[in-house]
Amino acid sequence: MHWSALLTCLLTLSLMKQVSGLEIVNGKYGETVEIPCKNGRDKPQAVMMAKWKYGSDGNILVKQAGQNASLSEDVKYKNRASIKEDFSLVITQVTMADQKTFTCMVVVGEDILENSVQLVIYKAPSQPKIAKQATVMEIGKLTTLAQCHTTGANPAANITWFKNKTPLMPDETAIKITTVVDVDSETGLSTTTSKLDYAAVKEDIDAQFTCRVQHIRSAEMESAAVNLTVIYPTEKVSLQVMSQGPFKEGDNVTLKCTADGNPPPKSYSFYIKGEKKTVENSNTYTLTHLTRASTGEIKCSLVDNEDLTDSAFITVDYLDVFLDTTGKVSKKLGESFETALNVSASGKHQISWRKGNSKLDILLPKFYKLKYSDAGVYECIVSMAGLQKTRTFELIVEGRPVIKNLIKKRSDESMTKILRCEAEGSPKPTVQWSVNGTNVAETAYVDGKITYSITIVPKVNLTVSCTVSNVLGSDIKSINVSTLVDDVTMDKREDQKDEHSDQMALAVGIVVGLILATLAIGLAYWMYLKKFRQGTWKTGEKEDGSAEESKKLEENQSQKTDV
Repeated sequence: MHWSALLTCLLTLSLMKQVSGLEIVNGKYGETVEIPCKNGRDKPQAVMMAKWKYGSDGNILVKQAGQNASLSEDVKYKNRASIKEDFSLVITQVTMADQKTFTCMVVVGEDILENSVQLVIYKAPSQPKIAKQATVMEIGKLTTLAQCHTTGANPAANITWFKNKTPLMPDETAIKITTVVDVDSETGLSTTTSKLDYAAVKEDIDAQFTCRVQHIRSAEMESAAVNLTVIYPTEKVSLQVMSQGPFKEGDNVTLKCTADGNPPPKSYSFYIKGEKKTVENSNTYTLTHLTRASTGEIKCSLVDNEDLTDSAFITVDYLDVFLDTTGKVSKKLGESFETALNVSASGKHQISWRKGNSKLDILLPKFYKLKYSDAGVYECIVSMAGLQKTRTFELIVEGRPVIKNLIKKRSDESMTKILRCEAEGSPKPTVQWSVNGTNVAETAYVDGKITYSITIVPKVNLTVSCTVSNVLGSDIKSINVSTLVDDVTMDKREDQKDEHSDQMALAVGIVVGLILATLAIGLAYWMYLKKFRQGTWKTGEKEDGSAEESKKLEENQSQKTDV
């Protein structure tokens, strides 16, 4: 059958078949798109022939089973169309002209199947750009602020205006937005232009205006920011205290005067305790070395209009601490002591005491009877918001030295004796021994207490004295120390007693052992003899050997019994 007649027949039969629903395929402008032929994709090996077309007369290509595809002479697709093994249609370099309905027809056995696909071409828009930007805006007057445009899109892009990241809504009074969409006759792509007419207000002096492009096939894109210059006269002056309080004596405070006019004034006047200070080309003024007299109201105004003014109040805190005890204070052991503290402050304050590294739970140091442990450096800390002052004094408790204990001890590791002299006193007492020795040592001097030690080897019985002294007096104590020979003799006597007891116990053990051994031997011999004699009686036989041998045997048995 001729192929043209066959195709005519197929077209006629296809009208009698139920046409499947329309499918949509998206393609990106300028790139390659693949349009599926679903009815032929299920079992491509069973397809005898496939044909792609568009509209009623727009044939693109035909492919028979086992043969190469036959392209039509359509110049639109002659060099851009191809077919895959699964009969999908491939079109390269798609344009807006390709946005149409394509139909795939396949012959499977005696059936003719048809599937239509709508190709939709999209293209993302360009980055938005600002044009015709206004430089100066007059308050309350509707003026064209700028134009925003984006090109080369399909479908057309949308443009939204923003002020400080907040979308602007047209009200036709203060905000008016006009949007125009143009389609290029050659490419079919759209250009969107949006014009913003805006009536400025004072707050717009630092405002930023931007336009944002939205498109279904791209992420949102934002333009560069537009800054306005809005000119208006000053109506209000504001005074700010830039330094952070609370303030204390000696601090510096910076003041700042601002006006709501634009452009802002270049000079300002500051009033400090009634005294006028004018600054040129600046809006700040610094108060240095504050005192409690600086507390009060401060003002600022325009130089050419003193009626426009503003004020602020600053408070300067102060803290005065007077402690009637300073430096080093010397007291005698057992005396009383107390000190006085006066505090003058601008607000509520706290007082705490420390002695060395320890915190004291007291209001004031007060002692009725001083001890050595009361001596030390006392620190008074007075604090108030942002302020702290410290006062210190050193309390010295003095007393003549006293020996609390004098002891002796024999060394565990050598034939020596150790003497220890425990003393109290302040200033730190020194020691003098009545004998010479080795390993002379002393402990740490804490709370007026110290222990001195010395190691000696006494060769005769003697009396040893320990003398401790300081600038306030001295004390002496003695102890009797015996020789090491006497100690050894006494130890030997004790050892001999112990040794004699051990020897007695050993002798008793030996005697008991001998008795038990003798009994064991006798019992063994008796058992042997009894057995031997019983054997003779049973046989009734005469003993072998001569009479002399029998006699010797009896003598031997008699000797064993004696043992």
